[in-house]
Amino acid sequence: MSTRDRVAEIYEQVRLRNAGEPEFHQAAAEVFESLQVVLEHRPHYADSGLIERLCEPERQIIFRVPWVDDSGNVHVNRGFRVQYNSVLGPYKGGLRFHPSVNLGIVKFLGFEQIFKNALTGLPIGGGKGGSDFDPKGRSEAEVMRFCQSFMTELHRHIGEYTDVPAGDIGVGGREIGYLFGQYKRLTNSYESGVLTGKGLTWGGSQVRREATGYGVAYFVAEMLKTANSSLDGKTVVVSGSGNVAIYAIEKVHQLGGIAIAASDSAGYVVDEKGIDLDLLKEIKEVRRGRISEYADTVPHARFVPNGSIWDVPCDVALPCATQNELDESAAKTLVTNGVQAVAEGANMPTTPQGVQVFRDAAVAFAPGKAANAGGVATSALEMQQNASRDSWGFEYTDERLAGIMRGIHERTVATAAEYGMPGDYVHGANIAGFVKVADAMISLGVI
Repeated sequence: MSTRDRVAEIYEQVRLRNAGEPEFHQAAAEVFESLQVVLEHRPHYADSGLIERLCEPERQIIFRVPWVDDSGNVHVNRGFRVQYNSVLGPYKGGLRFHPSVNLGIVKFLGFEQIFKNALTGLPIGGGKGGSDFDPKGRSEAEVMRFCQSFMTELHRHIGEYTDVPAGDIGVGGREIGYLFGQYKRLTNSYESGVLTGKGLTWGGSQVRREATGYGVAYFVAEMLKTANSSLDGKTVVVSGSGNVAIYAIEKVHQLGGIAIAASDSAGYVVDEKGIDLDLLKEIKEVRRGRISEYADTVPHARFVPNGSIWDVPCDVALPCATQNELDESAAKTLVTNGVQAVAEGANMPTTPQGVQVFRDAAVAFAPGKAANAGGVATSALEMQQNASRDSWGFEYTDERLAGIMRGIHERTVATAAEYGMPGDYVHGANIAGFVKVADAMISLGVI
């Protein structure tokens, strides 16, 4: 059987075994595309069911989360934790609270996390979790009661040497605080390293809030550097206006770029003079308002309801909102408008067809498992500080993050070149992550 047929056969088995999970199928298909090249060079990776084992989570946990709202009504949500692969270290990955969360979403995120975490070079495995609970519009007391109920079940499955969750969409410092408080109460131990994204006064790390956004900006700066360019003076469009987008904009500005657009679910705002970051933070982090309020305050800015932010011409595009937000049509528009580089700040925000458009047009494109690894990298730095009972300053931690992102870029570029695909960040990231995990799996035997 040819390598192509062998890879296709394994992928079809994975697809059939995980029916009804399109996001997971998409994530797996991207990795399998790269595996064909790997197996041609190193056929032993097909032995001992290694690929099949890698695609099957070590553990999938689904549980009921009952909670009571402020009116005394009982609600029942579903909680998930997929502990995907621990060959490099304890499972590491965020918790997402959003109505769209289901097992397939969590598996796709966990599968991506395996390779993303491997690329950081830090000793962390891959996992992901969350719930279909929607914190939007809920009171502080309701969010607290939900988090306490969620952790009442989750606590028996996690630990600083087993599984270390962090935040994700819908889970910020507030939720991590409630989760950690309940974990501490149930276990009667101050196990700081069991959760990351904690508050600075009780075991958290500097730069953690900024890390994913900062990381994608550092990565795209490295991409431009390979083309003898920089962010200096470049126009940048950033989708989203949450944590990742805000701090991607902040670091882009610090590196000399001009972020001119941001968005939320209602539309996008364009400010050709550069997004006023203080105002954006005020609207989103303090008021928890809508992006349209930006245009209400800044006369020269314009708000476009229900449109595509990718219609805005730019030099650099950073999709930082959610999966599959940048499709083939949007990619073609960006290419037509002269985009030079695209780096994913969210998890799988570009559709396969969109990725192909960028490849065909020779636009530098970085997948999320490489470009948005800054968040989990800084989570691992938080784990280091917790383990040593230490606390690092902002500048030192930011320097560590920048160094890690440079390292990821170097590994990705070098691996792509080694396998005969220079400049292909998708294959470079997939292969570099896979090889690191696969070698460790071989060393540990069939488990």
